[in-house]
Amino acid sequence: MELPNPDLPGLFAQLGLDNDENSIDAFVAQHRLPDEVKLIDAEFWTPQQAAFLKEELRADAEWAPVVDELNVLLH
Repeated sequence: MELPNPDLPGLFAQLGLDNDENSIDAFVAQHRLPDEVKLIDAEFWTPQQAAFLKEELRADAEWAPVVDELNVLLH
């Protein structure tokens, strides 16, 4: 069985966040990051969420492109 390609709603689900379009839009609107703050260093992540994001980026894993997309949205 082949899993679907990672996408933004899937990333939000992986992070334990509501992943419908309205919830994602609201999250992005409420969590804007200054340019100097890295996505993984944002104060609103739990330690587990931050670790997941960091590991996906470090390993250039399957979620890395979607994490990059989220980074752009929050900046």
